[in-house]
Amino acid sequence: MCLILLAWHVHPEFPLVVAANRDEFLDRPTLPAHRWHDHPTIFAGRDSRAGGTWMGITADCRFAALTNYRDPALHREDAASRGHIVRDALLSKDISSFLESLRDARDRYNPFNLLVGDAQTLFCLESRGGSIQTLPPGIHGLSNADLNTSWPKVETGKRRLAAVLPALPACERLFELLSDTEQAPDDALPATGVPIEWERMLSAACIRAPGYGTRSQTVVLWPKGGAAVLSERVLA
Repeated sequence: MCLILLAWHVHPEFPLVVAANRDEFLDRPTLPAHRWHDHPTIFAGRDSRAGGTWMGITADCRFAALTNYRDPALHREDAASRGHIVRDALLSKDISSFLESLRDARDRYNPFNLLVGDAQTLFCLESRGGSIQTLPPGIHGLSNADLNTSWPKVETGKRRLAAVLPALPACERLFELLSDTEQAPDDALPATGVPIEWERMLSAACIRAPGYGTRSQTVVLWPKGGAAVLSERVLA
């Protein structure tokens, strides 16, 4: 994922609400969200090249999602696939033990941020510093930097998510906010080590760039006392 907006214990009927965009190279083969034949508890999209995923839920009440941390200087071609982190988080028996083990092994991967939790607790592991946070109730945003970094699309997305929560369980307005293609002005752009032309294109919630862009949009609604429901729209 490259943009994850979530409301955690804000809505009275839905303790977890997630609206997220997956941005990826357009030629990377991908399967849409489905129940995995080799791990039937997982419902998620799947990267056909490496076999992992970017976001998913399980039948036994688990949610996990990951964003890459954008810094070209830290990228290694020989790093393990970060999609395996989400898969393993969904399959893990104990979240706390999994996160401790992952923190110790995080240098196997290019930098990432992982969200994982159940109906009671939601955690964020930021690989650069190895911090593990327990999310407090509220509106949170995660893109290709640390949790709640005030990038324009994160701040705008958090405001819009808060505004559309009263419309739930209808999801259309969640998909609408994920479809915003407006780019941030140059003076508000972050400096992440990519050329300014790319900073502009990547500043939109929904990205359209040569050979790269928002491939799918995902909404997760987790009702109080029930099982999470994942809805996906495939764009490319």
